[in-house]
Amino acid sequence: EMMVGGEQLQITAEIAGLFAELRSCALYNHYGPSESHVVTSHLLPGNPEDWPSLPPLGRPISNATIYVLDRRLRPAPIGVPGEIYIGGDCLAHGYIGRPELTAERFIPDPFGRESASRLYKTGDLGRFLANGDIEFLGRNDFQVKLRGMRIELGEIESVLRRHEKVSEAVVILREGAQPGDKRLVAYLVAQAAVSTRELKAYLRETLPDYMVPAIYVALDQLPMTQSGKVNRMALPPPGDADLGGEGECEEPEGAVETVIAGIWEEVLGRKKVGAGDNFFEIGGHSLVATQVMSRVREALRVEVGLRKLFEEPTVRGFARAILAPEETRAGIEKAAEILLRLSRLSEDEAERMLEEKKRGRNGESR
Repeated sequence: EMMVGGEQLQITAEIAGLFAELRSCALYNHYGPSESHVVTSHLLPGNPEDWPSLPPLGRPISNATIYVLDRRLRPAPIGVPGEIYIGGDCLAHGYIGRPELTAERFIPDPFGRESASRLYKTGDLGRFLANGDIEFLGRNDFQVKLRGMRIELGEIESVLRRHEKVSEAVVILREGAQPGDKRLVAYLVAQAAVSTRELKAYLRETLPDYMVPAIYVALDQLPMTQSGKVNRMALPPPGDADLGGEGECEEPEGAVETVIAGIWEEVLGRKKVGAGDNFFEIGGHSLVATQVMSRVREALRVEVGLRKLFEEPTVRGFARAILAPEETRAGIEKAAEILLRLSRLSEDEAERMLEEKKRGRNGESR
């Protein structure tokens, strides 16, 4: 028999292949923080080909009690995430010389029959499965708040890792190109080519929209600390390496598409936006959309409602929509062409043009 613990067990192809040859060796996944002893155990099934990439923690062992509770210390229903609390004979007495931390982490047991019984607040997230096993979902140290909603990053990571093409995944909250514009960014190591659209569709089967990351970055491997944990501080900023596009980047056609693509690049902090890129699949959301609309109105001298961007979220579709009215098309195209000409001028050429314009005005006034 082999028993593992300490860090979350991940079944790689190499591990499964090794145990396929060691038919007589059973693999147990154990769970138990330093403040307790081992408190759960899970025996993986006999055929390594059936092993999940992230095995559950299992069920409580004798003399240990495990609860999954919400913020009000109420038991979470089966399948609903919560924080893992441990009770029973396995608990430590507390932290030496740290009474405040002991009181914070070792709380009175609201379900205990004895007044002195306590629960240890692990800081780990999990949920009970229908068969009684506990699934580990990460740490609540990585809980973030985005646009008023509390999000457990570990829950998103757990779902991402269950995708057949994803072997490792980490999700963080990053600030976008505009100050205060925060977005969820998923970093993953993929076993095969996978697109943003595919990942978002997969996540939406399980998670609400506000928990679906806006940007996905593929890495050869996740950066690690010397202790073997993921180094979240070393994760690179999203850029051209992310999975935002679907295939080759299609060049914008005409002045209007080019101006719109340029506005999206500035607002979303991307180096390149193609004509077929979907605004909401490359990092856009409703709050950033209002900035885009304001810039489009100012640049192209056109009145267009925010709803139009939701109806036509690609550069080409949005350009086609605002050019649809015949009576305003010529003016919009002229404004876009002027902007492009100005953007291509050097500083000296722009200053010379302004001087000529000033002299012309002064001549007219005389």
